[in-house]
Amino acid sequence: MSFDLKIASVLGLPIHLAEDYRGWLRQRFQNKQGTHIVTLNAEMAMLGEENSDFAHLIKQADLVIPDGSGVVFYLFLRGKRQKRTPGIELAQSLLQDLAKLDLPPIICFYGGKPGIAEAAAQYWRSQLPQLKIIANHGFLSPDDEQNWHNLIKEKQPQVIFVALGVPRQEFWIIEHRNLAPEAIFMGVGGSFDIWSGIKTRAPVFWQKLHLEWLYRLYQEPWRWRRMLALPRFFLKSFKF
Repeated sequence: MSFDLKIASVLGLPIHLAEDYRGWLRQRFQNKQGTHIVTLNAEMAMLGEENSDFAHLIKQADLVIPDGSGVVFYLFLRGKRQKRTPGIELAQSLLQDLAKLDLPPIICFYGGKPGIAEAAAQYWRSQLPQLKIIANHGFLSPDDEQNWHNLIKEKQPQVIFVALGVPRQEFWIIEHRNLAPEAIFMGVGGSFDIWSGIKTRAPVFWQKLHLEWLYRLYQEPWRWRRMLALPRFFLKSFKF
């Protein structure tokens, strides 16, 4: 089965439109096609306007999904109806699909504060015991980081989730895809925090009201400066 991706534009950045990102990813995995996934939201789109290197990186990604409600709104104003696809949900569905394989692949969790990636990995081991997960935090010394890179090269995980924050995680991926050329790489932001249990996702009714960003601000008030990008993006959405 073929899964075609249509491409739209959000402030000059590509966004891939599809009904079944999950199926597209399964096909890429089966074909051993290395893949870089970017989960685009309004904050990242505004950063792309200010940082040409970051914009170039997004343009080179194999899959850019509409992670944020602002991106979906931007597309709606231009006559394109696309359902929001939170990165954490796509990541979870990928893990669930891979756990069903006769020989589940090795998964890599990298990033977050010490202990968080391992706690997130342990959560998924308890949910899907078939999975083999290697994990490490994002505060490594140069020597430890080199050892980590060597381990990735040795183990060749086929899925690598990176939680170093935007834009650091995206730059890390683009610089280190050579460590595991056939892997699916995806920046997952705060997903490890949620999987580890130290934070929670917004209640479903917040999500349905497209207010998940507000719930995250409530949990992480230090993000308020970064959230200033949201009203700027909203205003730009009406400029055609």
